[in-house]
Amino acid sequence: MATYVIENQIKTNIDLNCDVLVAGGGIAGVAAAIAAARNGASVTLLEREYSLGGLATLGLITIYLPLCDGMGNQISFGIAEELLRLSIKHGAEKNYPVAWLNRGTKEQRVSKRFMTQFNPILYAIEMEKLLLDLDVRILYGTLAVDVVKLDDRIEAVILENKSGRSAIQSKTVIDCTGDSDICKFADEKTELYKPKNSVASWYYYFEKDSVQLKMFGLADIVPDQEGQQTFNETVQIIGSKRYTGVDGVELSDMVINAHQEMFDDIMKHKDKNPKYVPVSISTIPLVRMTRKIVGTYILHDTESHKQFEDSIGMISDWRKCGPVYEVPFRCLMGDNVCNLLVAGRNISVTDEMWDITRVIPACAVTGEAAGTAAALFEDFRKVDLKKLQVQLKSQNAVLHQEGD
Repeated sequence: MATYVIENQIKTNIDLNCDVLVAGGGIAGVAAAIAAARNGASVTLLEREYSLGGLATLGLITIYLPLCDGMGNQISFGIAEELLRLSIKHGAEKNYPVAWLNRGTKEQRVSKRFMTQFNPILYAIEMEKLLLDLDVRILYGTLAVDVVKLDDRIEAVILENKSGRSAIQSKTVIDCTGDSDICKFADEKTELYKPKNSVASWYYYFEKDSVQLKMFGLADIVPDQEGQQTFNETVQIIGSKRYTGVDGVELSDMVINAHQEMFDDIMKHKDKNPKYVPVSISTIPLVRMTRKIVGTYILHDTESHKQFEDSIGMISDWRKCGPVYEVPFRCLMGDNVCNLLVAGRNISVTDEMWDITRVIPACAVTGEAAGTAAALFEDFRKVDLKKLQVQLKSQNAVLHQEGD
């Protein structure tokens, strides 16, 4: 039996044009699209699912991790804060950050980190409304499958959706796929997360007259509300098999495994209480670290409190109090493609740093920076960093810690 087939040569129509193309509609992609549109660019956002938010909404990872350092100081601002406020516009499911949103004392802010838990359905729709108000074109059910390059520049991105195969031309491209898919297609240097991902399937259930979130799988170190590093015993490890998250057959096996484990967990609880009813399940694979760009600069977890001349914003360590990181613009770009940036969990970091930068605040901070830069410049090797930083500051981003 042959191991390959020869396809006919394909002539692909260019159906769309825009200034900035954002691939991926998770938090990073939403932030990038907002920033680019507000800076005057025509923006198209591609999302393979039919809702925005990625893991935060479709994955039911509904915890907006801290915008602060655990010492009473806000670290991430701009769109990162705007999206947190939007997530709880209709009320928080848990942990409404009263002290932070109502100008509480520093003592109050120290006692409760600037984090919250949100409703995924309301949040996804609110983000959609925000993008539509900014005239962002959203293409749901659309997957980027390749790029067309001319020398060191992406000329077009090849798309597939219900209409078939087409191409979109844009001046700049932002890879917010979470898996550095565009980088791979464009031959930017990437690397996989060697430890791989464990199985998980978070779900909502109804019991005792209330709906609760079951954190099923992905055992994490999470901050308690006093900001201390604690193991959340409600999140359990499921099995020992691990997955890269970038192989189609493997991902299907992962999801099937997750469904089976989740079903067994639900049945176990229903045996004890027949009124234990599942309400909603995560509808995308819960992979967290898969493939990232190896960029112009690689940020290390040892570089807490280090100042970078090309900082585009700051993030904290969600797992513990104290560490603060400036994110260099160079972490958002590679060496091979001049009009491609990354944002979110794709950015250029070490494996140790990856666990810090894969979460919502970091995705929003890097998304805003990438979207702003993509609207202002067409060659990221020639970015006027001062101009970019001035614009980010005008958008309420904070680039350095006080006193730096």
